[in-house]
Amino acid sequence: MIHCSSLADWLDWQETLHPKKIDLGLERVLQVAERMQLLTPRYGIVTVAGTNGKGSSVAMLDAILSSAGYRTACYSSPHLLRYNERIRIAGKEVDDEALCKAFECVEQARGDTSLSYFEFGTLAALSLFRAACPDIALLEVGMGGRLDAVNILDADAALVTSIDIDHSAWLGTDREAIGREKAGIFRKGRAAVCSDPNPPASVPRQAQSLSASWYAPGCGFEWNTTETGWNWYSDKNAYQELPLPALPGAHQVQNAAGVLMVLETLAGRFPVTRSAIEQGLARVTLAGRCQVLPGTVETILDVAHNPDAAEQLALMLHNRVIPGRTRVVLGMLADKDVAGFVAMLAPVVNDWYLATLPGERGLSAGDLGQLIKRRDPTETIQSFRDVVSAFQQAHADAKSGDRVVVCGSFLTVAEVLACHV
Repeated sequence: MIHCSSLADWLDWQETLHPKKIDLGLERVLQVAERMQLLTPRYGIVTVAGTNGKGSSVAMLDAILSSAGYRTACYSSPHLLRYNERIRIAGKEVDDEALCKAFECVEQARGDTSLSYFEFGTLAALSLFRAACPDIALLEVGMGGRLDAVNILDADAALVTSIDIDHSAWLGTDREAIGREKAGIFRKGRAAVCSDPNPPASVPRQAQSLSASWYAPGCGFEWNTTETGWNWYSDKNAYQELPLPALPGAHQVQNAAGVLMVLETLAGRFPVTRSAIEQGLARVTLAGRCQVLPGTVETILDVAHNPDAAEQLALMLHNRVIPGRTRVVLGMLADKDVAGFVAMLAPVVNDWYLATLPGERGLSAGDLGQLIKRRDPTETIQSFRDVVSAFQQAHADAKSGDRVVVCGSFLTVAEVLACHV
């Protein structure tokens, strides 16, 4: 059995353990989970899948349930600055020592079973959750749903957020196929919630095939916004003039609406008051989601990396009127729909600062520039070897009243966040 002396060593080793970085399937992780006796937890479980909005929905669930007095455990991915961000218990990130001990437990149990980086981390998180005895665990799917490692546990309530085309090489090339994969987190006879106002037919069809309790906008719950807040209605409850979520962006109300429906389905075991809902919505935070760094020149960080997320970011920028120019620092991965992303964002962009992202999947600034120019030869672009250089030049060029927007990938936002820590 291997023994690593630090968290960094463990993570570096896990990157080399499995021949494929992404290898969807439950057989390997189930084998090890059975050996570790992780498959019958005593805590409640909410599993969250979707193309966009997973992290925000988990953050809101965590904030509301914590405000109601419950001990929560959260598993999410990817991280921005520290791996520890992925595993939080009672609102706090797990420290390096606890993570290393959990990794040792996984390594001892796996024998000759090969595990991917994500599978190894998922098992470590579940091991930590068992020891911590939370009331409820919130599990964010890494990719897809049906074959994602977190799906080894049966969710008491499953939430699918907005569905768009992403990770096509693994999940399919249309919303029907992708929706089918994400709906794989639903369980027989249990709550199946979707916050997408227009889900592909494959999602409710999967719920129906399992005799799951299906809830979606217009089918079990609905919401509307007001001048000062928003209203939420279900067959059992009505909340009027709720505060808007503290996370910026009009789309966060859609995420919050799905969250409230999930909480209603769990009310028999985990009741929450209106006061807890209000407190949770008001205090929720999540780095890199339309995150605003104030200053003479405002900086906005958003991990948007597909057309649907770009559309939401563009709407937020359109509604957040400024007197100056919008300067966008963009770095993307080559396997994303770059053309679709740019098409959604371009109407609110004055100047592009393009950065090369590292690694096998990283897209070069030159290739990114060609894609943008192909769409509109008049676009103003500058290309840089890395994100930090692009960000520094954007701020050097910016004048009072301008803003700098950083987006395109978790990697892009992480590079800039690291400069501000």
